Amino acid sequence: MKKVLVLLILLLAFNSCNKIQNTKTIKLAHGLDMSHPVHKAMVLMGEELNKNSKGALKLQIYPNQQLGSERQCLELLQIGSLGMTKVSAAVMENFSPNMKVFGLPFLFKNRKHTFNVLDGEIGKDLLDGGQKYWLKGLGYYDSGSRSFYTKERPVQTPNDLEGLKIRVMESVTAMNMVNKLGGSPTPISWGELYTSLQQGVVDGAENNPPSFYLSRHYEVCKFYSLDEHTTIPDVLIVSTHLWESLSSEEQVWLQVAVDTSVKYQRELWASSELEALEAVKKAGVEVIRPDKSVFKDKVNSMYEDYKEDIPVYDLIKRIQDVQ
Repeated sequence: MKKVLVLLILLLAFNSCNKIQNTKTIKLAHGLDMSHPVHKAMVLMGEELNKNSKGALKLQIYPNQQLGSERQCLELLQIGSLGMTKVSAAVMENFSPNMKVFGLPFLFKNRKHTFNVLDGEIGKDLLDGGQKYWLKGLGYYDSGSRSFYTKERPVQTPNDLEGLKIRVMESVTAMNMVNKLGGSPTPISWGELYTSLQQGVVDGAENNPPSFYLSRHYEVCKFYSLDEHTTIPDVLIVSTHLWESLSSEEQVWLQVAVDTSVKYQRELWASSELEALEAVKKAGVEVIRPDKSVFKDKVNSMYEDYKEDIPVYDLIKRIQDVQ
């Protein structure tokens, strides 16, 4: 009986939305540094939520993988032990299969095209697609474009990836892409990557400029090749257990705070990309701008691989039709 009581107390203490008198506190966890644009945007979200609700709803943020990796946070959302999280759409594909479309290389024409897709009907459909897995999307943060960085040699063409172990996210699409380009994909959690690069577990990785800089991976990897192979957004996710426990008015307060946060994050992101590239150059990183067409040619067959996956293939065509 005593053990059952202790377990009950622990579960209540770690509930996704704590009630203190007339205030509900929503727990939000993510894996990034507190200086990252994502975290700063979340701080603003908390301020907006507090203001919109006149103190009835508050946000408690846990950065730096305090509550686990992106995948672990999603699993906590599914059982209702965590309220919200931010994950890459590449990780979401393991929980909401149609999200895999974002992992396709060279899917978007430019940034305008990207935001037109994310903020339009296609983006909304994909946000709603995880609800049967207890995961509801609320909005997309900008995560820029991902490019390769390596320790021993620059990546000028796909041939330079041959024989290299490249860290990827836990995404089948990302692994397929690196395979097509000639590298050896190695899934490793973000929090373990710095040490893995140092110790030679992997020879390189791929990410956007702010993440490359703020993670200090530039201390180990001195070559950054801006092939910009994928543009994979970050997704703000709320547990449906939490969402459905909120009143319609509380849901509006939260969604408005998210929308304000998304706009702010995208503004921060644009300037942080430029700052990050300048900073890594000053730290001795060689920034390479390779011919993207040779990378694109190598991965074009990935689109045809989805012909049998009708929902995703239809999504590809819809995205390509967006102006």
